[in-house]
Amino acid sequence: MSWRQRLGAFIGGFDAGQHHRRLRGFRATRAHVNALIAASGPDITARARWLVRNNGYAVNAVESWAANTVGDGIKPISKIADAARKEELQRLWLAWTDEADAEGLTDFYGLQRRAAREVFIAGEVFFRIRPRRASDGLSVPLQLQMLPAEMLPLEQTSVAANGNAIRQGIEFDRIGRRVAYHFLRRHPGDSTDPGLAGDIVRVPAAEVIHVIDPVEGGQLRGVSKLAPAIVKLFLLDQYDDAELDRKKVAAMYAMFVTSPAPENPLAPADDEDGPAGVEISPGQIVRLDPGEDVTVGQPADSGGTYEPFQYRTLLQISAALGIPYPYLANDMVKGNFSNSRLALIEFRRRVSAWQHAVMVWQLCRPVYARWMDAAVLSGALSLPRYEADRSRLLTADWLPTKWDWVDPLKDANAEIAQIEAGLKSRTQAIAERGYDAEQVDREIAAERARERILGLDFRRPGSPAQGVQAVPAEGDEPYKPDETDGADDRPREEEDQP
Repeated sequence: MSWRQRLGAFIGGFDAGQHHRRLRGFRATRAHVNALIAASGPDITARARWLVRNNGYAVNAVESWAANTVGDGIKPISKIADAARKEELQRLWLAWTDEADAEGLTDFYGLQRRAAREVFIAGEVFFRIRPRRASDGLSVPLQLQMLPAEMLPLEQTSVAANGNAIRQGIEFDRIGRRVAYHFLRRHPGDSTDPGLAGDIVRVPAAEVIHVIDPVEGGQLRGVSKLAPAIVKLFLLDQYDDAELDRKKVAAMYAMFVTSPAPENPLAPADDEDGPAGVEISPGQIVRLDPGEDVTVGQPADSGGTYEPFQYRTLLQISAALGIPYPYLANDMVKGNFSNSRLALIEFRRRVSAWQHAVMVWQLCRPVYARWMDAAVLSGALSLPRYEADRSRLLTADWLPTKWDWVDPLKDANAEIAQIEAGLKSRTQAIAERGYDAEQVDREIAAERARERILGLDFRRPGSPAQGVQAVPAEGDEPYKPDETDGADDRPREEEDQP
């Protein structure tokens, strides 16, 4: 025991800092998280990927996380005041999202979902920005290439030829800014790629987007969100397999036939193939030889502790992953409405923080800025004074997929009450559902105008008149009653008035 430990034991105060009998085996490392990731990161990522490929709880947790954090996509709504230019920009962005993936496997919102899965599994993911030629035929000459965490080797720590420090594959200048990433040309575990396994390419940091959710100050690389639960998931998986196999083997033996001991135990059996089994059918009568007896097999049950043990272990895994138990196990029976609602509110609060602090800040906004630069430079988008007003023109609201209501009627009435009391605006309420308020208002106005033209009214009886003065949507032909029509859209009591 060092003098600091002796002093701490003498002074006392914090039990967590003592080294008495109860904490004698608790030896926590003082190494920085970067050193721990360098030593254990590849094994943690490999085990996390194995669990996602083979364990139902692990893959369910990943898919639940991706579905709740991204859903249909986190989409931008430009804050440009000019309605015509805003509509042009939104239309061009929507066209480009279908072309964003350099592999051509999904759209930009699909890349968001893949990024959420990778961050959950490996702790990080990289995107390389790929400028394209005008001859490639893209709406905006820009694409994104997703690179998994293994493509940036953790062991790549050295000093570059220009004197910059390379730490875990990331090159820093003398004041600590990221200036480049040193990627492998192919995945180190992909034997189907004919490229050189150890070939490194230096990519400027301006062309790389690093999506990571660091948990400690100064952390350079990510850690799988599955890390705190890997041991319990693996051991629980083994326990389930062993229990299932035990039950299967025990259930194979329906009955046992007991025969008296032979006079000469060393004599060979009459049947060279060994004792024959007895096939049983319903209502069958089996004649036994003298001295033989039948015992029906009674395989041992799992006992009353199996399900409670599973439940408590899954609760610990749920807490470690930050995924509600029903989302992890697809078990909706154990929770009542109030408990489920509380768990859902807490989970959504965490997801919302992650959406805006990680996905929007690290991926969506940088991609949107590079896309708009490329759109203006290529002539696909016309924005006067773009260079001078770039920061203002880049302003956008990023709207995640709306949350489904737990109790739609009560939640809707509560939201209406908040709007009427001035505690929330309609714009805010609509944005929380993942829509643009201006677009919704235009659609409502167009529908009201079409209803008046066609003589329709879908409002509930007793609802206040909307009084919306609007014009028909572009392309809609106004309805004109012919001479055979018996009525127009006027009230009945006004038809005979002069």
